[in-house]
Amino acid sequence: MNFEFSEEQLMIQQAARDYAQRELIKDVLERDASGEFPTHHIKNLADLGFLGMLVDTKYDGGGMDTVSYVLAMEEISKVDSSCAVVMSVNNSLVCYGIEKYGSEEQKEKFLKPLARGEKIGAFLLSEPEAGSDATSQRTTAIDKGDHYLVNGTKNWITNANSGSTYLVIAQTDAAKGHKGINCLIVDKNSPGITLGPHEDKMGMRSSDTHSVMFNDVKVPKENRIGEDGFGFKFAMKTLEGGRIGIASQALGIASGAFERSVQYAKERKAFGKEIGYHQAVAFKLADMAVKIENARNLCLKAAWLKDQGKPYGTASAMAKQYAADIAMEVTTEAVQIHGGYGYVKEYHVERLMREAKLTQIYEGTSEIQKIVISRDVLS
Repeated sequence: MNFEFSEEQLMIQQAARDYAQRELIKDVLERDASGEFPTHHIKNLADLGFLGMLVDTKYDGGGMDTVSYVLAMEEISKVDSSCAVVMSVNNSLVCYGIEKYGSEEQKEKFLKPLARGEKIGAFLLSEPEAGSDATSQRTTAIDKGDHYLVNGTKNWITNANSGSTYLVIAQTDAAKGHKGINCLIVDKNSPGITLGPHEDKMGMRSSDTHSVMFNDVKVPKENRIGEDGFGFKFAMKTLEGGRIGIASQALGIASGAFERSVQYAKERKAFGKEIGYHQAVAFKLADMAVKIENARNLCLKAAWLKDQGKPYGTASAMAKQYAADIAMEVTTEAVQIHGGYGYVKEYHVERLMREAKLTQIYEGTSEIQKIVISRDVLS
């Protein structure tokens, strides 16, 4: 593995850093308070090519590698994880899933506008009684010959309102268990779809999260991805790449909190000198730096394996579990270093701590990642 980034990768990293530090920072606190979706920022990120980074140029994507994606996700997440999660879902789950497993007709019809950022996608897997246990799908897609009839409820859906292209995981044949599950591409504006209220979340508050209800929603048969019964495998394989996105997001949250802590430790004085030169604070910063570097290397290794066409499922689980856990640790220490100032919104670190928590939960909890890792260890 080459630890030196290419000129193109560095340019992508710099573009993401510039936009985050120049534009996202301006209203991130206001959007955190109001829960307002960052519509104009998402359009700008689309114009930068960040919503279809990994998609082949023949489908109007950026044709970038996964290492570049990690670098961009880290920089955006240092400032605003609400924008970063839109990037992650659109890139890692929706665009990747359609490009990797969809038909040419599906790629032409659905992938191209997603890659251009003209449309935003959502990945509908979780349900009220099917979170970590994704085999327990209660949403049904009954085969009606030329179409499926979808009924059920999905919850905790990122981009549910802002998105217009849904990837819906649903049970077609319960007798077959997970082999009876399918993935359908569904237009959000289809008759019979309704949304629950905007979830009032602890963090990432300006990303839109809703429950989605399906009541006799007709979906054309040609909108099924893969063969009949491929849906569960599709979801699991797609989530392997999604974990790289969330790991990079967690890395960015930790990096953002660390950078703010270093700056504060150089400016704040106590007992006659900057607090960074007191061993109690200096050692905290040292521990934070080591953990962040380890998380970054795990993210980049998973990305590199994916780019090389090598198995990366265990590596992405390691990256996601470790990066999420250290994001929580690093942001907690960042608040501690800031003292009373860390407990108020103006200094950002309390927000970053709230955002870190979700990375331990969504797209597979830290406990689920340990199951994935341990199965590989014991195989």
